[in-house]
Amino acid sequence: MVKQITTYRFSKKFKNQYQAMPIEIKQAFNEKLALFFVDMLHPSLRVKKIKGTVDRWEGSVTMKYRFTFHFEGEAIVFRAIGTHDILLREA
Repeated sequence: MVKQITTYRFSKKFKNQYQAMPIEIKQAFNEKLALFFVDMLHPSLRVKKIKGTVDRWEGSVTMKYRFTFHFEGEAIVFRAIGTHDILLREA
């Protein structure tokens, strides 16, 4: 069983990108975030390490939209949210 997440924060970049998202993507992310906090390895999140990085991970909001994060000790930092091409800038 995966440890439940209790400490997290959103980067300034993430906050700005989130504010620019369509309302339906914000709603979808909020639902996925609730699931992430319960079970970050739930299959619908499709969490995996970003290839070519040391400590960056991605999760799916929808088939088109992703979010990225990394671990800072016991905390998770949500780095970016956007269409699949955000992963190119994370590598």
